[in-house]
Amino acid sequence: MSKATSFTGEVEAGTTRGVVIPDTLKRVGIYLGAALFIFLLGLGPMWLKARGAIAQRDAARRELRLSQTQVTLAAAAIDARRGEYETARQTASDFFTALRTELDAGEDSSLSARQREAAAPLLDRRDEIITLLARSDPASAERLSDLYVSYRAAVYDLLLK
Repeated sequence: MSKATSFTGEVEAGTTRGVVIPDTLKRVGIYLGAALFIFLLGLGPMWLKARGAIAQRDAARRELRLSQTQVTLAAAAIDARRGEYETARQTASDFFTALRTELDAGEDSSLSARQREAAAPLLDRRDEIITLLARSDPASAERLSDLYVSYRAAVYDLLLK
């Protein structure tokens, strides 16, 4: 037979008993468990709030990209009207590049599937407009204005529907 010694130093005859945990250690364990429970209870609402903030941030970034693309096209149209054809050509080229990037991004695009379908034909005017601007043709200002109206109809009018 083995004799077990408890933390208090008492020897028990004839039985083997496990380690006795002092009351202080039990109390600390309970406090730590309660603290963990309260922490996890508070984590849930904070996680939901953070998730909502991330969704808002992503929506704001999407709107910003759409607005930047629209402003780029508007700047090209204004530059062409002012007779600054080279600047207008560069800015129009930037617009077409940004639009192509959005269309090629697929589901990661700022544009919805319907908006991508509506905006895709706008790229067909690229070569014509860039050529008119390179030739410093005043007709390019009107074409850019028409393109701007078409872009707004393709992108923003579909947002309202």
